[in-house]
Amino acid sequence: MEKIIEVTHLKRDYSTMRGTFKKYKETIHAVKDISFSVNKGEIFGFLGQNGAGKTTTIKVLTTLLAPTAGSCKVMGYDTFGQEKQIRKRINFIFGGEMGVYRRLSARDNLRYFGNLYLIDKKVQEERIDRILRLVDLTDSADNLAETYSKGMIQRLQIARGLMNDPEILFMDEPTVGLDPLGARMLRDIILKLKSNDKTVFLTTHYLPEAEELCDHLVILKKGEIVASGTPKEIIGDAANLEEAYISLVKDDAK
Repeated sequence: MEKIIEVTHLKRDYSTMRGTFKKYKETIHAVKDISFSVNKGEIFGFLGQNGAGKTTTIKVLTTLLAPTAGSCKVMGYDTFGQEKQIRKRINFIFGGEMGVYRRLSARDNLRYFGNLYLIDKKVQEERIDRILRLVDLTDSADNLAETYSKGMIQRLQIARGLMNDPEILFMDEPTVGLDPLGARMLRDIILKLKSNDKTVFLTTHYLPEAEELCDHLVILKKGEIVASGTPKEIIGDAANLEEAYISLVKDDAK
């Protein structure tokens, strides 16, 4: 299969000042020599506790951070040095209710982002109608976003992320804070994206969601990969992904 993301020996360090009276510099190793690849058209899961290095890795992949060492290639381009070739072909969606303009309707939100991407007006309107159908917001497309539920806002976030027709969609905990029905609708949309040949890079803390959606997974612990493979391969002798995950990331300290 074609590899659309290739991460090779990625390291990312941060420097911070410690101490109250006597200051000293400390280096934090957020990501420690990790390597993995993502195949085109798959849903790839990225799991780990808070502070495991997930957000740092995504920031490198989306060209927002430079690696300290190693390389990251997205669609064959280096994320540091060839950012322009990557940015127009990807998009990023995060959990929560930020990222859309609540005083605009869903349709006007999408028109605004379509204009930012310099999309032709005719193409823009056709794409907006298609995306609204995909995320099931057609009937409320002309209502102000401030009247939307949390689940509708998150579906609008996905719609916004699709306006530039990205080849890869990075999604950071998209179902966080949603009720079961809203989360179910979002998972159905993610599966539709895969059927439309989109590659989805997904972080989530909801392990049944990862087990249901993801073709491949990487589990991080303190900046290092502790497991990778299909959900079935990672589960092994465990009853489910949650049991396997807990055994992999539990604190080893006595």
